[in-house]
Amino acid sequence: MNVSAPAGRITREVISAESLAQRVRDLGREITLDYRGRPPLMVGVLKGAYIFMSDLAREIKLPVEFDFMAVSSYGQSTQSSGVVRIVKDLETDITDRDVLLVEDIVDSGLTLKYLRKLLGDRKPASLEVCALLVREGAQLENVKYVGFPIPPDFVVGYGLDVAQHYREKRAIMVFEPDSD
Repeated sequence: MNVSAPAGRITREVISAESLAQRVRDLGREITLDYRGRPPLMVGVLKGAYIFMSDLAREIKLPVEFDFMAVSSYGQSTQSSGVVRIVKDLETDITDRDVLLVEDIVDSGLTLKYLRKLLGDRKPASLEVCALLVREGAQLENVKYVGFPIPPDFVVGYGLDVAQHYREKRAIMVFEPDSD
């Protein structure tokens, strides 16, 4: 089934592909230094973080392992429902592992809070968060590695979507839904 594009339009670029690539390189260097001697298990939050996570993994100069979780709080909307649900859980036992949770965006912080508690209860050796984007006003005490702060606009591209559209864009762009 082919789903039609959501009503709205991309209005401007907020982070260029070049800026994204440079910041991912910088994060990769920082993570490589921090995890020296203890390669992390990278846990990607699907679907939005997959492009960022794959680029980031190539910039980390350590052997890394991967696993993925899928959570939902947006559905087909540009507004969070306020309810987080696990769609796909980890396949890897994270007990005594150094876990790096890779997020596309920290928006309200609800999903991140939920995931940190869920994963923390599984007794990893360490649990840190790397987020590509952090919404202005979001609490950063639970995010060790931050790509970019962003304004409250709804953004798409580089893995982020609206109703499964625009993930393939190389830059981060503002999407403005049509007003009814």
